[in-house]
Amino acid sequence: MRNYIVVIALVLSAVAAQANYRAETIAEGLNFPWSIAFLPDGSMLVTERNGGLRVIRGGTLEADPVAGVPEAYVAGQGGLFDVVLDPAFESNRTLYLSFAHGNGQANATRVISAVFDGEALNDLKVIFTATPTKDTPHHYGGRMAFLPDGTLLLTTGEGFNYREQAQLLDNHFGKIIRINTDGSVPEDNPFVGRPDALPEIWSYGHRNPQGIVVMPDSGDVFVHEHGPRGGDELNLINPGKNYGWPAITYGIDYSGARISPYTELPGMEQPLIHWTPSIAPAGMTEFEGDLLVAALAEKTVRLISIEAGEVAGQQVLIEDLGERIRDVRRGPDGQIYLLTDSARGELIRIVR
Repeated sequence: MRNYIVVIALVLSAVAAQANYRAETIAEGLNFPWSIAFLPDGSMLVTERNGGLRVIRGGTLEADPVAGVPEAYVAGQGGLFDVVLDPAFESNRTLYLSFAHGNGQANATRVISAVFDGEALNDLKVIFTATPTKDTPHHYGGRMAFLPDGTLLLTTGEGFNYREQAQLLDNHFGKIIRINTDGSVPEDNPFVGRPDALPEIWSYGHRNPQGIVVMPDSGDVFVHEHGPRGGDELNLINPGKNYGWPAITYGIDYSGARISPYTELPGMEQPLIHWTPSIAPAGMTEFEGDLLVAALAEKTVRLISIEAGEVAGQQVLIEDLGERIRDVRRGPDGQIYLLTDSARGELIRIVR
């Protein structure tokens, strides 16, 4: 095991110790900001849950949102979620948005691709819509990441009232989805050809995963997900595997009732770690081969030390902002950027 002091020293080199770091506000007045993407020219894109896609240029938040963003269903936890750039963004200007689509009676997680010309989105294409629709404004998942082969991963939630569906393969509730960028299904997805399964499914048995990282060196895929009262999880994802929800869980229902008597069952994967009481993990980013996890309920950022696909330790790094942290990203400058979850949300850079 690596000396944990060395791990902390790596982090201190960029974000500094809690006693020494400084939180610098880059932008404020964001409406429940959800995700950050860094553009090649140094600008940033930030999604707002109310449906706005905002541009920050030269350290200034532009007054007008990006034009051409599709309308999101904004209710409960629903709205505009993640923004990720195509791996060839510099040449094709293509990005991807995830959002809640539909209405109160029928809504689902959707992904579109679009070309960004600096001011507006053009050439919009719907590349994925989860099926079936649901009538709850909760648990959409919505985080995206690219695998090294250029395929796109998307997390989907189980809709809160439909948790048993996470164990079935005939729907997209509580799954991780893998598609090509045109929306087609990769031929090597684990359930392709099974008549009882939707071919986009890459893994299943998830509750509401809202953090996903593909490690740049190993290609390992880490996903964290919200538990109910306790039982938040960090998982190493392998295609075709069942991650247990709701048949196994370390959490209990919000009413205090037991969801399942089991924390493990044959054929179901165990989390690398689980958090009880719940920290409500939100965004997640890679940092020097380890993970930084944003937490809503705990109002912190945690360092999760990773060694050979396992958790070697964890520590709270940032805890004195007093804000729910929706997203954490490592910028091209090596600094750490945070989004606070508020109607007057901020984009914050952590500096020495």
